[in-house]
Amino acid sequence: MSEKITLPPVSYTGWGSLSYLLEEVNRFNSKKILVITDPFLKEIGLTNQVVSPLEEAGYVMEIYTEVVPEPPLAIGEKLVAYTRDNEFDMVIGIGGGSALDLTKLAGVLAAHDGNVADYLNLTGTKKVTKKGLPSILIPTTSGTGSEVTNISVLSLETTKDVVTHDYLLADVAIVDPALTISLPPKVTAATGVDALTHAVEAYISKNASPISDALALQAIRLISNSIRTAVSNGEDKQARTDMSYGSYLAGLAFFNAGVAGVHALAYPIGGQFHVAHGDSNAVLLPYVMGYIRQSCEKRMKDIFEAMGFSSTNLSQEEASYKCVAELKRLVEDVNIPSTLKGFNITEDALDSLTNDAVEQKRILARSPMPLLKEDIYTIYKAAFDGVVVEK
Repeated sequence: MSEKITLPPVSYTGWGSLSYLLEEVNRFNSKKILVITDPFLKEIGLTNQVVSPLEEAGYVMEIYTEVVPEPPLAIGEKLVAYTRDNEFDMVIGIGGGSALDLTKLAGVLAAHDGNVADYLNLTGTKKVTKKGLPSILIPTTSGTGSEVTNISVLSLETTKDVVTHDYLLADVAIVDPALTISLPPKVTAATGVDALTHAVEAYISKNASPISDALALQAIRLISNSIRTAVSNGEDKQARTDMSYGSYLAGLAFFNAGVAGVHALAYPIGGQFHVAHGDSNAVLLPYVMGYIRQSCEKRMKDIFEAMGFSSTNLSQEEASYKCVAELKRLVEDVNIPSTLKGFNITEDALDSLTNDAVEQKRILARSPMPLLKEDIYTIYKAAFDGVVVEK
């Protein structure tokens, strides 16, 4: 059976790769560039590493910092309108997943009419038809993989939706681990487990292929063996480099194979309780994987081995149980709450979370085990109680 594999046109990875920025900008004959970034990154001067060399080369630069975590639709609408009105001819995103997602959105929808809401996956009525502005994405976290995907995620009142099209793929991705050194431990942990979740879900996805499998397993190896060090000692160059590569590979894996149950259940947690996406994934990861364990025992054995453990003399079933336990331990080791209670989510919220998660049909379709409404509620209840259950 043939497989379609989509990759971003140009990527630079590795320590110091930001040095290629000017060379890449010069290719596009742009004159007026909008830089979209997190306000904190401007405050600490990190954006100067992007803006200064371009200004010195004669480019007109403008920095836009109205970026918030888990950006609501209104933030996207405002940015797209601003990009249209000011006639930029390139967008550069630097920051975490929110900044990068908004950059992709602005670059493409600036060339379209209507509102951002018109292009949402679940409820929109318009289609993306134009490439839009050239875009360069520069992540400062090792987690979202947004720099290599064609998705922009927006928060709605109680859940999330996406604008997705291959035109949202960046023209250039620059993944320089040196930019992640200043990342606080809490954000390092959340984004790191987010990247691990991308790789794990890509590997068990119904849409997995030999190519996405190779990307996912290497991402799991790199992240599992470096995340604890990156969280406890953010100055560790090797740990930051491995996390950066792991996140990039996980992004490529899930972009091509897709994510599944963990993400479908995580979106409502972010939408209703404004929990960071990485934390939402992290708290659910062992409970979703434990519930669906029987449907993917062999693959969970592979994940267990990729995490650095020996499965010699273990059956697939035994290894899969140990895999779930190690995923739970990893989340706890990087100090992310291991239950929904840890995020002040009450038991009476489980019904509304379930109702919103059921609507994530595009994502749920990739799960190796069908997850119906009663299954989703059971998983949320397990995550609330802190006890892994299986179907």
